[in-house]
Amino acid sequence: MTAPLLRVRDLEVFYGEAQVLYHVSLDVSGGEIVAMVGPNGSGKSTLLRTIQGLHPPRRGEVWLDGIRIDGLPAHEVVARGVTCIPEGRRLFLGMTVRENLEIGAYLLPARRRMAEGLREVHALFPVLEGKGKAQAATLSGGEQQMLALGRGLMTYPKILLLDDPFMGLAPRTIAGLCDTLRALSGQEIGILIAGQHVRRILTLAGRAYLVEQGRITDQAPGPQLLNSPHLRRALLNTA
Repeated sequence: MTAPLLRVRDLEVFYGEAQVLYHVSLDVSGGEIVAMVGPNGSGKSTLLRTIQGLHPPRRGEVWLDGIRIDGLPAHEVVARGVTCIPEGRRLFLGMTVRENLEIGAYLLPARRRMAEGLREVHALFPVLEGKGKAQAATLSGGEQQMLALGRGLMTYPKILLLDDPFMGLAPRTIAGLCDTLRALSGQEIGILIAGQHVRRILTLAGRAYLVEQGRITDQAPGPQLLNSPHLRRALLNTA
């Protein structure tokens, strides 16, 4: 069996003296879509921030492709192949669509392949090519999420972390983004997705983890976890 591309082992994370993650372990393989679901404030975003090097763990380890990356600065984590599409997209709204994509290729290896990266992003999202000179602020919510994802892909990631990527989007737009994520997983990119659209995320994911109060309390194939009474209790019957 192939070793997971991303391995998180026994992670403990604190904000000051307040512990927010307890002994968290999970795996993501190349070409796999893995989901994290749980109540608001359960620690999902903190886990993503820790994986990408924005918050140091007190204990535990994060491994990417057989190399330990916890403790590395965030730009080194990106250089090794971890890219996060953050909640709220965090685009440069006063810059053009093309400029936002080019910023994604800021690392030298990606810069050398910028033309190729742009072609690949435009093939996934043709609307972005047609609006290359438009300011990002003028795009619809769905187009802005496409741009955020496209900018992340310009780094040529091995692992994509997505934090609540469907927030505020119409069902049709969400369905299109899910198709895109399936296509990316077919290119052997590992995808770890967290968010509040529980049904959509768990239907998309091959495997899923339930996070409660900083702990992983259940794991199963996505559709199986969706039908779990434990999940319904954890989300106060909102799943």
